[in-house]
Amino acid sequence: MPNKDVKEKLTEGRQYRAVVEVRALPGEDESRIVEGYATTFNQPYELWRDGPGYIFLEQVDRGAFDKTDMSDVIMQYDHEGRVFARTNNGTLELRTDDHGLHIRADLGGTEIGRQLYEEIKGGYTTKMSFGFRVRKSERTVEEDEELGSITVHRKITEIEK
Repeated sequence: MPNKDVKEKLTEGRQYRAVVEVRALPGEDESRIVEGYATTFNQPYELWRDGPGYIFLEQVDRGAFDKTDMSDVIMQYDHEGRVFARTNNGTLELRTDDHGLHIRADLGGTEIGRQLYEEIKGGYTTKMSFGFRVRKSERTVEEDEELGSITVHRKITEIEK
């Protein structure tokens, strides 16, 4: 079974997930555009594993963002520090489609943002994660006595900012 700290992170507070991809788009002006998916829908991913005996899988439901207020969302590096893009000033765009939560950000507004763009363009940074709070989820547990394993599957059905 997972330790108490891990269980608390999974049931309370912000959640952080790796992103499928992020890529830099060539710009004709001073903009430095990156885009990718913060999460994909209905595709289970392994959130964490505690040896061979305990696996925690998670997936985000297609409608999980339907009631989420995304009017002032920020893009940061490592979930702290400087803000690179923001929805309320138009430098960060978020939209859901059939694949997932798509992000598009213009990192050209600050020197540090331009540096991050170059890291993404150069392939040094190829993934991102996003933080959120789970409002509603469904959980199932599968136990395999023969293998001595437990698999927890959480489907996130509603996310709040």
